[in-house]
Amino acid sequence: MQRPQPGEYGPDHERYISLTTDPLLLLRDQRRAVVELFGGLSSEDAGYRYEPDKWSLRQILGHITDADRIFGFRAYCFARGETAPLPSFDQIVYVEGGRYDARSWPGLISEFLAVRQTLIELFDNLEPEAWTRIGTASDVRVSVRALAWIAAGHAEHHLRVVRERYPRV
Repeated sequence: MQRPQPGEYGPDHERYISLTTDPLLLLRDQRRAVVELFGGLSSEDAGYRYEPDKWSLRQILGHITDADRIFGFRAYCFARGETAPLPSFDQIVYVEGGRYDARSWPGLISEFLAVRQTLIELFDNLEPEAWTRIGTASDVRVSVRALAWIAAGHAEHHLRVVRERYPRV
């Protein structure tokens, strides 16, 4: 898949887009990476934060799942021809509302895998012309193709943070 061009996404998303060359392959590979990184952790270790004001591992996985849902919904809407602007999402509000630190750790992993599979199925079944459709989300024009790259790169960013800053993993 060709890399999205400037104008297909906002400048803030370049940091995610730059983390992949094949978003569909990376989305698939990240399922295994999440199971390998998180699958052997105890529920207690899943609550670990490397600093008091940083997210726990539970919250990071919940946030990745939230973002997959949102990027997938945006891609779905724009692929189908939606022209109405879609709202922003405040990641802090979503993480707090998700109450991830109170949830079952195996359940969070299972939920991520289910949501990620749905995202992959969406992208696997798009018609070729749908990839270049553009809509507006968070007051920024974004293509369906860019959303695939953003979703993969966003998760990759957070998985790298986990590998670098969470010694219990």
